[in-house]
Amino acid sequence: MEFSLINSKDEWNRNLLRLPGHHLLQSWEWGELKSKYGWQADRMIWREKTGVPVAAAQVLHRNIGKLFHMAYSPRGPVLAWSEQKLRHQVLQELAAQARERNALFLKIDPAILLDDGSLTNQHLHAVKSDFMGDGWQVSTEQVQFRNTFTLDLGQSEDELLANMKQKTRYNVRLASRRGVSVRVGGTDDLALLYQMYAETSVRDGFVIRTQAYYEDIWRSFMSAKMAQPLIAEVEGNAVAALIVFRFGDTAYYLYGMSTERDREKMPNYVLQWEAIRWAKNVGCTTYDFWGAPDHIDPEDRMFGVYRFKEGFGASFIQTPGAWDLPLKPTLYSLYTKTMPAVLSFMRAGGRVRVRSEIN
Repeated sequence: MEFSLINSKDEWNRNLLRLPGHHLLQSWEWGELKSKYGWQADRMIWREKTGVPVAAAQVLHRNIGKLFHMAYSPRGPVLAWSEQKLRHQVLQELAAQARERNALFLKIDPAILLDDGSLTNQHLHAVKSDFMGDGWQVSTEQVQFRNTFTLDLGQSEDELLANMKQKTRYNVRLASRRGVSVRVGGTDDLALLYQMYAETSVRDGFVIRTQAYYEDIWRSFMSAKMAQPLIAEVEGNAVAALIVFRFGDTAYYLYGMSTERDREKMPNYVLQWEAIRWAKNVGCTTYDFWGAPDHIDPEDRMFGVYRFKEGFGASFIQTPGAWDLPLKPTLYSLYTKTMPAVLSFMRAGGRVRVRSEIN
């Protein structure tokens, strides 16, 4: 097998979509978006002699200050992880490319699915053993959610409703009876969506970026027909919204937002149902709820998220999470010791900025 760099959007996405485990964050469009914010994307394809693609990796490179340069393949590399020779070659050549770019470390968090039949626990153990044998280590910085929920859209709408938890199905119908309606959003709604997202971040205690950043993401993917906002209203007032993304045959629930108004009318339930229906109608076969707790524990702060998403009949999907390959061990050790404090400072500033925006 030989790899080559790809510089064509159509060629990249076409080949990527032929591989198992292809993901939105490996799409050409995601790399182009990140290139506006300090990253540079390298896109690598491995092919058999017949020309058939067998692996792909979009690797994002970024300088962090004057000392650090990192390489990161979000939800990559993409390949059949049960094939040992293939994964070994891909990981070795990714590491070699990162060294050539003088990277401090290489981070990956591939969508290796543990419990959907694509990778057995035996295979997973072998993959982790390969990682550790080649110097990889579990990352202290999990950029993406480690786990998720997915819903099979091959069912009819009646079957999807029937497979929901009884309370979830009741709340979907309750929202409609209480006057919650859902409309399709557009670019004119971006400021409204951000305001609700900012309110949600303050209420739920997570940090978000600037309004310009999110409006850029949403507008870019909407223009590419890869994202669709849905807005829940009560008596003409927006009370909640979400933005569902699409890549290949998978829809992704990336962003959700809501206000305190009319929460008792369960707008988030009917929003998810309409997003599922939208995804099914545009030809998606899987709905990815994007995010779940690391462990199923009632004490976990995300356990409410777990119960909400599980209620739609979705399957809990675990992945191994993010792994780092230190290429300069001494500097990597310094990075892992200093970056938590830097990130904490940045998050504190972000919280102050968002509170000022919504006030």
